[in-house]
Amino acid sequence: MNDNHPPSAWSTYTRTVFIAFAAIALALITYEHRVHVLGILPWLLILACPLMHLFMHHGHGGHSGHGHAGHRADNVQPKKETDDV
Repeated sequence: MNDNHPPSAWSTYTRTVFIAFAAIALALITYEHRVHVLGILPWLLILACPLMHLFMHHGHGGHSGHGHAGHRADNVQPKKETDDV
C-alpha cells in the first residue's frame, strides 16, 4: 500500500491540545463574564419570540392569502362507502 499522503496540519496531538485550550478559555471567559451573560438572557428570550415567528411561518408559505376554497365547511363531500365482497 502506498501511504504518501502529505502531513496533516492538524495532527491528533495538535487537535487535542487546541480543544483543551479552547475548553479552558471558554470556562474562564464564562466564569468572568457570567454577570453579563445572565443579564442578557431575558433580552434574548424576548428577541427569540419574533425570530421564531419569522422562521416558523416559513413552512406553510406565510400569509399570502392563497386560495383555501377546498377547505371551506360548506364544500365538504360525504365519504363514499365501498362494499367489501
